[in-house]
Amino acid sequence: MANKRKKKNENILGLMIFVIIMLLIAVGILIIFRQPETQNKAKNFFTYPTEYEEYVIKYSAEYDIDPRYIFAVINTESHFDPQAESEVGARGLMQIMPDAFDWIKFRLNDERDITFDDMYDPELNIQYGCYMLSYLYQDFDESYELAAGAYHQGMNAVHGWIEDGTIDPEHFSINENLDDVPSELTRDYIYKVMKAFEKYKNNSQLEEDINNGKYE
Repeated sequence: MANKRKKKNENILGLMIFVIIMLLIAVGILIIFRQPETQNKAKNFFTYPTEYEEYVIKYSAEYDIDPRYIFAVINTESHFDPQAESEVGARGLMQIMPDAFDWIKFRLNDERDITFDDMYDPELNIQYGCYMLSYLYQDFDESYELAAGAYHQGMNAVHGWIEDGTIDPEHFSINENLDDVPSELTRDYIYKVMKAFEKYKNNSQLEEDINNGKYE
């Protein structure tokens, strides 16, 4: 009986020591993250990546499209891997397709000696992707959601959904009628882009860079 009581007391003591250690750890973390420098690092850690910021800000300004939206598309398309290639042949950061490359090159009247192989180049890929998204954004009456859908499924498909009444372009958002999009993959894509877009809007350092005209 005495042994059982002793063992019980040891278990209680062990539990109390464990609780005290966890409390000390929690207090230590709280103290560390209260430091201004650590807070800034923590804030940056919990935001989405902003690699290739120079090119994104440069070409989004040139083609009049929100750079945070461009980052959202890059994050969704390739997770910032410039060598990414899809099963259907899309290449680079913004996953440009061969026919899209030809169309953009023609629209830009780009006389540079570049080929589809150059879509692995981060700057060229971002330039072409920014132009295309800007075009789609204007074509679909400044709807980021529909521009994302067209970037994924093709502008003809999205125009077809609008013309046959499948989706209402004037009242379309991920919170209202995303389920109207016939393609499950495109619905998922639009949702991911727009959620990432929201994340990038909360990136204070990126917003500061944009407002200050960084890289101009």
